[in-house]
Amino acid sequence: MKVSLLGDLVCSFLVDHLQVAKGLRPSSVASYRDGLRLFLCFVADDAGRMITRLSVQDLSVERVLSFLRYLEEARANHVRTRNQRLAILHAFFEFVASRVPEMLPVAQRVACIPIKRAPAPETRFLERSEVEALLSGLPSRGQLADRDRTLLLFLYNTGARVSEVTDLRVGNIDFDPRPRARLHGKGDKWRVCPLWKETAEHIRLLLIRKGSINNPEAPIFLSQRGQPLTRFGIYKIVRRHAARLEESRSKHAHGHITPHVLRHSTAVHLLEAGVEINVIRGWLGHVSLDTTNRYAEISIRVKEAALQACEAPTQTTTEIRRSQAWRNDQALLNWLDSL
Repeated sequence: MKVSLLGDLVCSFLVDHLQVAKGLRPSSVASYRDGLRLFLCFVADDAGRMITRLSVQDLSVERVLSFLRYLEEARANHVRTRNQRLAILHAFFEFVASRVPEMLPVAQRVACIPIKRAPAPETRFLERSEVEALLSGLPSRGQLADRDRTLLLFLYNTGARVSEVTDLRVGNIDFDPRPRARLHGKGDKWRVCPLWKETAEHIRLLLIRKGSINNPEAPIFLSQRGQPLTRFGIYKIVRRHAARLEESRSKHAHGHITPHVLRHSTAVHLLEAGVEINVIRGWLGHVSLDTTNRYAEISIRVKEAALQACEAPTQTTTEIRRSQAWRNDQALLNWLDSL
């Protein structure tokens, strides 16, 4: 087998399979790329050869297991990180087996390596009063004050992912008759989110000042140098403005305030406002309803509302009469007697 075949397979996996066939977003493809690069560097070091000299035969089950131990022990990665790297290898080895049938036994053994159980990641969100404090504490003057206020308001209004905001263009916003934004999310899927009039007006004024309101391909949020904001840039803006709020929060509220915390806050506040869970799923762009259901678990006010909907018993447990209709169901009794 040719030494260069492994490079061809990696390139075909990232470009042909992930981008073209599966339609993954660039950020998802980059995650696969980084995981594979880490694995291939480990294999090259373990084999004692340059990475350009590796062949498909160097991809063994034993090296996959050693790589997973290396992640947890040498790199001190969390179990969730280990599982994410393993999921990448599951997909890659399955692809390799489809192109190189001789690798099928190895791919089958790699597929049998189990995902480790790990506690679900903590879902952190802001209370309504904290969101109000964050927005009211934003600067009102300065070259980038309008952009930052519009950005944070848009993040909270839509619950958008950072990647969806970086891809946002003028043509994705409808101002009349009902303001809304079209977001390009995971899995190459589009969804529509309604906008508050305040959010839409801030976006409109921001675009007028930049002179790009009539250019549908123009990005909405720009850096100080006039370039589209990156994921890192958006995180930096949110962290900078949330620093004062983090200092004043309760000692029990640990962790930094990030754009994803604002996304969680949107979901919880929609739930507390009585919005149906399936509507929230579509609002956030979740594929599975199970992902959205976790917000019902963390919102204490939703649980309190459910408790108030149930009247407390006025009798003791021994005095409560339980429904035992089966005792008077003659058809059921006759069937039991026939057994």
